[in-house]
Parts: sequence; C-alpha cells; structure tokens
Amino acid sequence: MNKIESRCLLCSQPLKTTISWKAFLTKQFSPTICEKCSARFVPAQSTTALYQYNETMREYLHQLKFLQDVALAKVFRQELYTRFKKEKAIILPIPMHPIKQQERTFSHTEELLKAAYIPYIQLLEKTTTETQSSKNRDQRIHASPLFRLKAGAQVEYKDYLLFDDIKTTGTTLKHAIEVLMTAGAKNVQYFTLIDG
Repeated sequence: MNKIESRCLLCSQPLKTTISWKAFLTKQFSPTICEKCSARFVPAQSTTALYQYNETMREYLHQLKFLQDVALAKVFRQELYTRFKKEKAIILPIPMHPIKQQERTFSHTEELLKAAYIPYIQLLEKTTTETQSSKNRDQRIHASPLFRLKAGAQVEYKDYLLFDDIKTTGTTLKHAIEVLMTAGAKNVQYFTLIDG
C-alpha cells in the first residue's frame, strides 16, 4: 500500500508530521504548512488579530479569496482554534454580499472558522457588492451602511464577537458593530486574522 505524504499547502515541500494520542486528544491539528512558510507570517502586536499584513499574507489572501483555494482555510486552524475555543461570546463572521459569494463559491471567513471547528451563526447580510479595498480611506470612513440584519434574525442581549480576515481602517467592523448594537446586542467585540 502506498503511503500518502503530506505536503505544505504553500510551497509543496514534504511535511514532517507525527501523529500522537496527545495531539489527537488535545485537538491539535496536523500542520498544513512547513516551518519555513510559517516563519514568513509575522505575529500581530495586537490582541485583536493573529498576524500583521505583509507580502506573504497578501499572497495568501489572494490565493484563498481570488484563486478560490479553499484548502488554504486550514493554514491557521490551530491558531484560530486556540484563540476561540474558550470564547463565551457568540461568533459572527463578517458576511460577503450574496452575489460576491456566488461568484467566489464560498465565504472565506466562514471557511476559516469551519476549518478550526469554531461554531458560528450569521445574523448579518451585506448591502453592497463594493469592496472596501477598492475605496480610499476617506471613502471607507464615510461609506453608507454596509450591513443590515438578515430577514428574521433576532439579536439577543448577549456578547458577540465579529470575525473578519483583515482590519485596515476598521470601517467594515464599525458598520457591523453599529447594526448589532442598535438591534439589542449587549456588547460587540471583533477579532481578525490580519491587522492591516
């Protein structure tokens, strides 16, 4: 029988993996990228993000989002699992506009959470197909509302945690927070994969 060798999702080099009961029982995921590729991601200096934006992260996001390489959602699953496993707040991924999601075939924020086995709900829907990355800082800050509650969605007086791939000016998160707080949320915080 042929043994299937695990390879780095970014550079395709063979991965050195060992499976142990400890790793299995403590929910440690097998690595999906090699140590060399992992070292290219710079940890964030913030408590609200895992990594800083750099060229490696730009390439990663491009491949995940625009080249539709959904397998890359697994790259940061251990870090996301570790961050969210004891989270008491209700987790909400920032949604894509339905047309954009249909074009891309998946929601990258939802796939990042799914890969890490993080439960989440979706109460919001995006109202515009425009991306924040296509706007300058002033346009982002003065944008009309980006989100509304989904039809039939009920926001309870509880804590919520928004999750997005990247925070640049914070406009996307600010708009989502406003909708949830206006609808009756007790508190809304955020966490992102990348601090841009």
